[in-house]
Amino acid sequence: MHDPLAEVTRSGFVESRHFGSVVGLDPSGAVALRRGPVDDPVLPRSTAKPFQALACLAAGAPLEGPALAVAAGSHTGLDRHVEVVSRVLADAGLTPDALRCVESWPEDEPTRDDLIRAGEKPSRIRMNCSGKHAGMLAGCVASGWSVDDYLDPEHPFQVLVRAGLEALAGERSTHTAVDGCGAPLFAVSLVGLARAVRGLVHTPVADAMRAHPEFVGGPGHVNTEVMRLLPGVVAKGGAEGVLVLATAEGHAVAVKVIDGGLRATTAIGLAALRSLGFDVTAAAAHLSVPVLGGGREVGRIVPV
Repeated sequence: MHDPLAEVTRSGFVESRHFGSVVGLDPSGAVALRRGPVDDPVLPRSTAKPFQALACLAAGAPLEGPALAVAAGSHTGLDRHVEVVSRVLADAGLTPDALRCVESWPEDEPTRDDLIRAGEKPSRIRMNCSGKHAGMLAGCVASGWSVDDYLDPEHPFQVLVRAGLEALAGERSTHTAVDGCGAPLFAVSLVGLARAVRGLVHTPVADAMRAHPEFVGGPGHVNTEVMRLLPGVVAKGGAEGVLVLATAEGHAVAVKVIDGGLRATTAIGLAALRSLGFDVTAAAAHLSVPVLGGGREVGRIVPV
């Protein structure tokens, strides 16, 4: 049974509720917060990207700084994001044609509008997962693996991803799926996902994400803003209501909103982190979400 995690109030009326699961680990790694069926498997969606970036390093990809951050992130398709992705590919002797993610407009609206005015079309390199895919390709080249089939779950690179995630999660993956970008996705429990992100915080991937949060998302992106406001914290969201947060001190939170909605995940995650004793005051603006009516705030979405 999933628990109520957030409540939507409009003009004093409770309009909606988001249900799901949330788990929090204290600095010792013990479960200190448990709401909902946290032992059930979930698909991590884009919260898997930092673990896929770890596999890029393990395969020998020479990624660091913004290149490593963009491999672990969901960039918004800005020109500077595309420049870094292009450089990762070029350093591996590849072009954007090697990418197997889907074609997409950039998520950044001004950039998208500029491209439309210029007569451009959706492209793979503007897709928010192109950094991850470029990193995977760089890892394959470094290890001498084939690049045409790098998204096959049985490809040596994807075997490396799965093994790394399972090692950090402390459990075996129970299901293999296909993510929205076409990459394999390995299901673990929500508590396993929290263990995995806790194990990530002292790796080069986490260092790159914290040092270059604008390449994990982009201007105004909530993951980017949380990491800027809370130095030392790693934040990564994913589709279908998944979010992970971890601190340098060892706290970790994993959230799954069962209706797949994203609007409340950051507020839920920060409230969970606060309940573990971590000070989130600097990011207090993200502990709730405004509800608008007639262009003005008439309510809030708040964690339960």
